[in-house]
Amino acid sequence: MASSRCELLVICVLSLFFVLAHSKTLKRDVKALNEIKASLGWRVVYSWVGDDPCGDGDLPPWSGVTCSTQGDYRVVTELEVYAVSIVGPFPIAVTNLLDLTRLDLHNNKLTGPIPAQIGRLKRLKVLYRCVLFVSLIIYSVVITIRNLRWNKLQDVIPPEIGELKRLTHLYLSFNMFKGEIPKELATLPELRYLYLQENRLIGRIPAELGTLQNLRHLDVGNNHLVGTIRELIRFDGSFPALRNLYLNNNYLSGGIPAQLSKLTSLEIVYLSYNKFIGNIPFAISHIPKLTFLYLDHNQFTGRIPDAFYKHPFLKEMYIEGNMFKQGATPIGTHIVLEVSDSDFVV
Repeated sequence: MASSRCELLVICVLSLFFVLAHSKTLKRDVKALNEIKASLGWRVVYSWVGDDPCGDGDLPPWSGVTCSTQGDYRVVTELEVYAVSIVGPFPIAVTNLLDLTRLDLHNNKLTGPIPAQIGRLKRLKVLYRCVLFVSLIIYSVVITIRNLRWNKLQDVIPPEIGELKRLTHLYLSFNMFKGEIPKELATLPELRYLYLQENRLIGRIPAELGTLQNLRHLDVGNNHLVGTIRELIRFDGSFPALRNLYLNNNYLSGGIPAQLSKLTSLEIVYLSYNKFIGNIPFAISHIPKLTFLYLDHNQFTGRIPDAFYKHPFLKEMYIEGNMFKQGATPIGTHIVLEVSDSDFVV
């Protein structure tokens, strides 16, 4: 029985290789990849030999290109070209790779906007685009747009991203995006992780984001955002799954509303370096799994309720740079929270 199963497995694998070897690559993808090849420069071109990105005869697939078979054709499903100092605008031909499941262009020197045509990639599940040299990875159907970080992408965040209904991870951190956060992001029903920190975003955080039933992580830190927490959570049942809320280093104002305690899944609340005022509501100490609470460098006043010091999960509460009454003390030692890519496995 075991021998028969092994033979069947070998036959299946050989059949797959036979199909891949004798299938033709979809002309649309061949054209798109050759346009990308022409735009990326010698660091990529020297390793992309032949005209067919999926391989042709004795030539293997191009480095960083993964293909799969759909019917009688091969299509490009993954493209990884990272850390090769690509200079210039985001290659618009990428948006013609309609079966793309993974796009990784991180750690390059891409500039300019994300093209509106990004909305054509309906299968994308993760869009990742950070900066310092913003790099974007696009993962789709099976994966996501995941890595555009460490490039220099800029302009506004295209509202067409709201058309990517399968998107679960959206990483646009460390770029130079300006303008407001588009409300269209609230139309992404599967979105779980939204990273917009370290940009030049202005205006208010759309309260419509609170309607995202699966959103676990929201980071809009280090921008130029205004408004209040009360405005952000004004809809009933806002952010039902949110665990991590990063609002630090903006121009947010007003007090912490007691209604924030209704976000019962919260674990991290990062409010540092804003213009928040008033007392800390007792109700916040009732958030069951609150673990990190950063209040430092605002204009808070009054006393900190004793219940915070008795909270079973609270490990860090940083209060420096406020006007609390004498006797208020921090909890733990303040650290800058950083979350690595490995913490977000699709």
